[in-house]
Amino acid sequence: MARGIRDKVAILGMGCSRFGERWDCGPEDLMIEAFNEAIADAGIAASQIEAAWFGVCLEENNVGKTAVPLAQALRLPRIAATRVENACATGTEALRGAAYAVASGAYDIVLALGVEKLKDTGYGGLPVRTRGVNNDLWLPNATAPGAFAQLASAYAAKHHVDMADLKRAMAHVSVKSHANGALNPKAHLRNRITEEDVLKAMMIAEPLGLYDCCGVSDGAACAIVTTPEIARRLRPDIETVTIKALEVSVSNGEEAGFSNWDGAHIATARTAAARAYASARVDNPRTQIQMAEVHDCFSITEAVLMEDLGFSESGRVIYDVLDGVFDRDGALPVQPDGGLKCFGHPIGASGLRMIYEIYQQIHGRAGERQLPRVDLGLTQNLGGHPHQNVCAISIVGRLGA
Repeated sequence: MARGIRDKVAILGMGCSRFGERWDCGPEDLMIEAFNEAIADAGIAASQIEAAWFGVCLEENNVGKTAVPLAQALRLPRIAATRVENACATGTEALRGAAYAVASGAYDIVLALGVEKLKDTGYGGLPVRTRGVNNDLWLPNATAPGAFAQLASAYAAKHHVDMADLKRAMAHVSVKSHANGALNPKAHLRNRITEEDVLKAMMIAEPLGLYDCCGVSDGAACAIVTTPEIARRLRPDIETVTIKALEVSVSNGEEAGFSNWDGAHIATARTAAARAYASARVDNPRTQIQMAEVHDCFSITEAVLMEDLGFSESGRVIYDVLDGVFDRDGALPVQPDGGLKCFGHPIGASGLRMIYEIYQQIHGRAGERQLPRVDLGLTQNLGGHPHQNVCAISIVGRLGA
């Protein structure tokens, strides 16, 4: 049994750029924007950073395949730097590398940063013809909305849910996230919407309409991590926030090729969640975790993940959603910052952006979105389609929580 890294790594500082259509910026500008906030928050000099992990996914077409752009943009002093990519979990993967480096004792202060400039690459609008031989063989005509629309259909069939009721729950998910995003100056989309707006919007892939889908954005986010002892010495004036768990689960093809997977849940999410809860000593996630940021690429994804993560009982999530359990003033707020729905999904940045919101909430810095008290928060990234993906889960909270 893996021992995990509970309370072995502290988050000393974090930063997040404004997300959106940042035509005025290159990826370097976004990196600097996030880094400047993080370094000021940490109260250290850049020369104190000993190593870095750099997350970027599709933007390698312009940024490149190494960590040199990170070191160059931030003027890091010839430190060890590594570039990582793990689909939509890339930002969390960068943090995992940095956190494990600190937990191992190899370094004292480490940077994790993720960035993506999707608007410049045309992602979601002008895709390249192929993403590789494997994709051509297995998913020649697949789209993300189409794949997750099938998740909705499978969920409704398995749990005998009327599609109209499921659409109402999905609409509530989107309305809730837009209400939160409207309060967040760093979100891309800050417009409030109504259930009627969602239900009457143009259809993208039945039953997913326009407002059931997240947008395409540019952004960057970063974290500076160290040991709890160093964090307390450097910043005795603020609450020490530590990592309780960082777990990843990757599909091996079983769901799509050689199992009885029902198509109505995310198998990797259940596996990664079980590992994360064991590491963080969480027995009842619904009562022990005060907020969550999950991979709401589509409204149905967020809804299904509520069951996969143990926040709702099997087949009951639409009732919890409609009862307001996951609203900002509900029992377990989900996406209090607006989520992917309102930030979009610059792939390399999303995982760190989610952790940034929990970090801000713990420190009481979330402004109009501030929750009463957060001791533990969970983030979840999903990269790929429901039947073939990578899932990353982190749990962060107050030291000792």
